[in-house]
Amino acid sequence: MLCSQVGYQFDDIKLLQLALTHRSASKGNNERLEFLGDSILSFIISDVIYHKFPDIDEGQMSRLRAALVKGENFANMARELELGKYLKLGAGELKSGGFRRDSILADAFEALIGAVYLDSNEQQVRTLIFKLFESQLANIDLNRAIKDPKTRLQEYLQSRRQAVPEYEVIKIEGKSHEQTFTVSCRVEALEQPVTAAGSSRRKAEQAVAEKVLELIK
Repeated sequence: MLCSQVGYQFDDIKLLQLALTHRSASKGNNERLEFLGDSILSFIISDVIYHKFPDIDEGQMSRLRAALVKGENFANMARELELGKYLKLGAGELKSGGFRRDSILADAFEALIGAVYLDSNEQQVRTLIFKLFESQLANIDLNRAIKDPKTRLQEYLQSRRQAVPEYEVIKIEGKSHEQTFTVSCRVEALEQPVTAAGSSRRKAEQAVAEKVLELIK
C-alpha cells in the first residue's frame, strides 16, 4: 500500500521498515537513513534549481532551495504520503501523538529517500524526487521563494516609507536540544504585535514576518 503511494517498489523491504522506525522504538532506527536522505534531497534539488532557473544568482538559489528543502515541507509531503500511519514509534511517542509531529514526519520522509537510494541507484531516486516535487517546482512563485519573509516585509514597509519592523523574543520553551522560540513583531500598520513560534529564533522571526505580510497586504 505505502509503496504504491510513494511510487516505488522496494526490493529490500527491510530498508523501508528501517526508514519508518523512529529512535524511540529501537536502536536500529532511521537516523542514518535520515542523514543520507537529507544530503540526497539537498543535492538533487540544488541540481534541479541550477538548471531550471539559469538567471538567478547563488544567494537566490540558496533561498529557493531552503524553501523546498526544509522540515516543514518534508512533513507536509510525508502527510500526503500518509507516512504517519506506518511509523514504528516507542510507547511514549505513540501516546503523545508522535505520528503527527512535524519533526518525526520530516525525518521519516528524509529516511525514505535514503532508503530508496540504497535500494536502487541515483537515477531512480532522482526520478522519484522529481515526481514528488513536480507540482511544487512547476507552481513555485520565484519572486516569493528567493526572498525570505523578513526581507520581503522590510522591503514592503520601506517602499511605503514606514519604519522597519521590531522583533522581540518573548518566550523560549523546551530543553536545550529541542527549544521553541516565540517571537513578536510590531509594525506601524497594526495596532497589536503579531507572534509566531519556531525551533530557532531565526525560524520564529521568519514565521512571524510571513504572518505580518499576510495581515497588511
